[in-house]
Amino acid sequence: MEGNPKRIWLPIFGVALLVVLAFGVAYLYGFGSAGSGTKAPDTAQVGAPAPDFELETLTGGTIRLSELEGKPVLINFWATWCAPCVLEMPNFQKYYEDYPGQFEVLAINYDESKDAVGEFIRDMGVTFPILFDDDAKVHAVYRFPGYPTSYIVDKTGVVRFQHIGLMDESTLEKYLTEVGALQ
Repeated sequence: MEGNPKRIWLPIFGVALLVVLAFGVAYLYGFGSAGSGTKAPDTAQVGAPAPDFELETLTGGTIRLSELEGKPVLINFWATWCAPCVLEMPNFQKYYEDYPGQFEVLAINYDESKDAVGEFIRDMGVTFPILFDDDAKVHAVYRFPGYPTSYIVDKTGVVRFQHIGLMDESTLEKYLTEVGALQ
């Protein structure tokens, strides 16, 4: 008795399609990739090494995230027109002053003029580094849903927290305590 060719090929085609889809998902999410597993992912992920970047500061120098290893870092994506950003910035400044050298704050701005940001920062009394992501490359890697969004990176360079929205003082203190910045 001869089988129907459609009945034979349909299951084979289905299994092949599932295998291709499984490999595609594995490739997209990095499963089975070679290496030691310590390489930073292509996007920022809690529990993974923070993707490295180097950006220009308001004062004209540059800062590279990886050069801060050994010290916790608060990475904050913000804008002058963002009301929650304005509200949380004094808390960042307070802890930055109260715990000098214990952690770093990197406030990353995109698509605003250096003059406008400089005036804003002077008016706010902010002394921590302000960085500019003019080409939005860091924004693309950190893929956050909106302003403000902050990442807390521990002393070893691993992202420990992502905070979306306004960060109140008690939450900031909790995060900084958990990464050993308030000692």
